[in-house]
Amino acid sequence: MEIRRLTGDDAEALWNLRLCALQSAPAAFVETAEEHKLTPASVYAERLRSRGSENMVLGAFDDSTLAGMIGLYREQSAKRRHRASIWGMFVAEPLRGKGAGRALMEAALREARSMAGVDSVLLSVTSGQQAARRLYLSMGFRPYGIEPRALRVGEHFVDEEHMVLELDG
Repeated sequence: MEIRRLTGDDAEALWNLRLCALQSAPAAFVETAEEHKLTPASVYAERLRSRGSENMVLGAFDDSTLAGMIGLYREQSAKRRHRASIWGMFVAEPLRGKGAGRALMEAALREARSMAGVDSVLLSVTSGQQAARRLYLSMGFRPYGIEPRALRVGEHFVDEEHMVLELDG
């Protein structure tokens, strides 16, 4: 398994993996598969090319196939530049249970630690995503709040738990 930062050349693979994530775990993401389909892979390519060193997507590759992803971005406002956020974490079935999620999170946290002045990393996890929640807790994240009914998926509501990892403590 290889973990690396994605580039514009990975856009189509990322687009397809994101669609897989949205279809297989609709309650875990804000975006729907239908919304995703409205954004062509070319937009993903441009986003991956234009991102600076503080906004990225990392991928986990099984041989040459993208099978896991995690996004990291640093807040840009002066009063929030001490924070980075994790988004879009997903590992496809072939790599589940093989350490890909932990490897992706470790790589993202290394990137966050390399950003001067970043002292905390935030993420959220929806109810029902217990494997992801256990991973985050095992890596030192701690919950700081629950947003009830954060997402509506069909006729059902999903709560979202917000978590933080303080890098300096």
